Amino acid sequence: MILTKSKINTIDDYISGFPTETQKILEQIRATVKKAAPDSVEAIKYSMPTFILKGNLIHFAAYKNHIGLYPAPTGDETLTKELSVYKAEKSTLRFPINKPIPYDLIYRIVKLRISQQLEK
Repeated sequence: MILTKSKINTIDDYISGFPTETQKILEQIRATVKKAAPDSVEAIKYSMPTFILKGNLIHFAAYKNHIGLYPAPTGDETLTKELSVYKAEKSTLRFPINKPIPYDLIYRIVKLRISQQLEK
């Protein structure tokens, strides 16, 4: 990344610090989350792009070889099985950069997270 963490105030700042191909992926993830959660608010939390809707809804971050998405949703068996190939630590999903990013899956994750947030 080009910018230091202290200079990252917006998602645009965050995305601009990555190579062009990674920027395209990050922008598409951002658009996917916005589409799934149009009432959410963008922020930077934990030095990552974050969408807020009745609390932290979803975070994402770029790394050298993958895109991380946090938290990994729970409570939907079908989705859990689909996510198993991307599961890392207990609440982390990792999408390899060298493979197609499953934007439709990210959309469904966000929709599930919205329903979970609204139930709280």
